[in-house]
Amino acid sequence: MLNKVVEQVTQRIIERSKATREAYLARMKEQYGKRVQRSSLACTNLAHVVAAEDNKTKLSLKAIENPNIGIVTAYNDMLSAHQPYYRYPELIKQVAMQNGATAQVAGGVPAMCDGVTQGQVGMELSLLSREVIAMSTAVSLSHNVFDGVVCFGICDKIVPGLLIGALTYGYLPTIFIPSGPMPSGISNKEKTETRKLFAEGKVGSEALLESELKSYHAAGTCTFYGTANTNQMMMEVLGLHIPGAAFIAPNTPLRQAITEQAVTQIVKNTAQRDNFTPLCEIISEKSIVNAIVGLLASGGSTNHTLHIPAIAKAAGIVVNWDDFADLSAAVPLLAKVYPNGNADVNQFHAAGGMAYIIEQLLAGGYLHEDVKTVLGQGLSAHAKYAALENDKLVWQAAFNHDEAILSSVAKPFSHEGGVRLLQGNLGRSVTKISAIAEEFRHIKAPAQ
Repeated sequence: MLNKVVEQVTQRIIERSKATREAYLARMKEQYGKRVQRSSLACTNLAHVVAAEDNKTKLSLKAIENPNIGIVTAYNDMLSAHQPYYRYPELIKQVAMQNGATAQVAGGVPAMCDGVTQGQVGMELSLLSREVIAMSTAVSLSHNVFDGVVCFGICDKIVPGLLIGALTYGYLPTIFIPSGPMPSGISNKEKTETRKLFAEGKVGSEALLESELKSYHAAGTCTFYGTANTNQMMMEVLGLHIPGAAFIAPNTPLRQAITEQAVTQIVKNTAQRDNFTPLCEIISEKSIVNAIVGLLASGGSTNHTLHIPAIAKAAGIVVNWDDFADLSAAVPLLAKVYPNGNADVNQFHAAGGMAYIIEQLLAGGYLHEDVKTVLGQGLSAHAKYAALENDKLVWQAAFNHDEAILSSVAKPFSHEGGVRLLQGNLGRSVTKISAIAEEFRHIKAPAQ
């Protein structure tokens, strides 16, 4: 049975969004009759599309019944999280061809890292970059030649920007493919201690840099549960990943299998096949509530109190901070991942990860199960743990191997979610209470 608060918040979002959601879906429906986009192109336009391809690809692109997948990539090799994407386009093309489809890189989007720009003038571009990424994604898909979309992106403003842009073309099936977290380095406790010693003048910059290099040391996403990894949680709960994709390490057989399965699935989801699933049907009022619940239950980044409303708005859905606040009062906290705890995302995944979180939230009535995902109808398929058995991709039942990292809805770490709305005569803001010790949650001090 669905939790009463979740049900009430969902219903008021539906009612609040009625006009804007209907207008958005009407725009998407107008495009449904033009599902095979290349058929609407003049011959000269289509010739430009196929000009640089080999003969086999040209023949496939000319055959309108063959799906063509557009790749929107945030690859650069300065960001560790995005460096693994350098070889993905060729892999996507190969797997697409094996499934009777083609794939083309539709465009690239900028990808900046807040971890690099913090304390510098470049940080002023951070939130703006989300809008640039959204516009770049829309431009990438504007050529009207794609039947499905694959998005490569991980970090802070990149995933929200990609999704906002893709929703402009919400009549197209879309899937996100992550690269996965880097291997665990030194512990967060050890890293924090060195930073403290540096601030006290007890060690120099050489020792500090050596410590940081042991923390951020390989290809893949940073391993703390910040905005980048909260993005991956959100994609999983929204049903825009292959189940279990979020926290599998880069350059491993399992990561390769998940990526190949994502391409196979997006081809199945195109209008030319029998599982047509446009993005506008996956992103709904219910799935947006699921994303908020996932954020609160996992103790995710407060940046998503900005990103989720923006994503929702792109789909004609109106969400505000009161919705976050009411849900946070009802949704239990089920994860302790740094900065909420000592574990990193690799330890979180090994303990049971997103499969266990989703399984528990569904069982407790905190998530809407009756939503569409890239696999079709129902979120339950995402409450499974991805693994390889005899080199074959399988999904196992959810488990909890470490109760210090994951808790159940019956015995949560907290009966409230990880975000709290603050309001008073100074204004309104949000704070991440899951990362704040109880004794520091009440402050009394003079104000001027």
